[in-house]
Amino acid sequence: MSSKESNQPGKALSGRPKRGVPEGLWIRCPNCKASLFRKEVEARLNVCPECDHHLYIPTVERIAQLLDADSFEEWFRDCRPCDPLGFKDRISYQERIEAEQAKTMQFDAAAVGRGFIRGRPVAVGITDFAFMAGSMGSVVGEKLSRCAEEATRLRLPLIFVSGSGGGARMQEGILSLMQMAKVSAAIARHQQSGCLYISILTNPTMGGAAASFAFQGDLTLAEPGALIGFAGRRTIWNTVRLELPEGFQTSEFLLQHGFIDRIVHRSQLRTEVAALVDYCEKS
Repeated sequence: MSSKESNQPGKALSGRPKRGVPEGLWIRCPNCKASLFRKEVEARLNVCPECDHHLYIPTVERIAQLLDADSFEEWFRDCRPCDPLGFKDRISYQERIEAEQAKTMQFDAAAVGRGFIRGRPVAVGITDFAFMAGSMGSVVGEKLSRCAEEATRLRLPLIFVSGSGGGARMQEGILSLMQMAKVSAAIARHQQSGCLYISILTNPTMGGAAASFAFQGDLTLAEPGALIGFAGRRTIWNTVRLELPEGFQTSEFLLQHGFIDRIVHRSQLRTEVAALVDYCEKS
C-alpha cells in the first residue's frame, strides 16, 4: 500500500473504513450530565442510572409502561386542531401544527382512551410535552373532557397523566383558556357520580394544566423531581422580582406542603395505581 493511500482520511491501515461509534448509542442526562448507554436507560423505563432523574417518555411508551399489554383502545383519535384566529408569529399556526404532527406522529398533545391496569378497567388521558410543550389547545381540552364524560358514562376510574409544560396555547387565544373550565367541569361531574379520579403529574406540569385538571384529583401522585407549578421561576422573577426558595415547584416541595398525596417512582407507578383503584373501589 502506498503512503498516499495510508494517509487518506477514514481509512484504517488495513484499507477498510474506520468504524465510529453508532449515532444515538449514548444519551446525556439533563440533570447530572452523565453520558448514559441508551439501552440501559430504556431498560430502566427512561430513568437515569446515575442520579435517578426521570427522563421524558413519549405517549406510546407511557401507555406501554402504565397499561396492560395491548389493552389500550384509543378514543377520539380524529379530533384535529384548526386555526380559528389565523394566528401567525414567526410562522403561521397551521405550519407549526403540521411541523409538530410530523415530528411526533400525533394529531395533537393529548391521547385518551380505555385500557386495563393489572386487569382493572380504566379510562386514561395523557398529555405529551413533545407536542408544543403539551399546551392546552381546543383539541386537548375536548379530548380530555370527552374522556371524563365517557368514564362517567361507563363508571370507570379516570386517570390523567400530565406532561403539559406549555399552559394554555396562546395561538388559540380565549378558546384555549376556555378548555380549563370545560375539563374541570367534566371532571367534577365524574367525581359527583362517585367515580375515582387519579391525577399523575410528570415533568413538567405547569400553567393551565396545573390550574385545572392536574390538581383536581381525588388522589394526586407525582414522579420524583417533577417541575410542577403555574408560572416558572424566570416568569415570576421578571414580573414580581421574587426569588423562589430552593427546590420550589418540585414534587418533593409540594409533597412537604400538602399539595400532592404521594411521590411514586416510575418503576412502581403501575402497581401503585392498581392498588389505589382496588382500595377505592372496595371502600
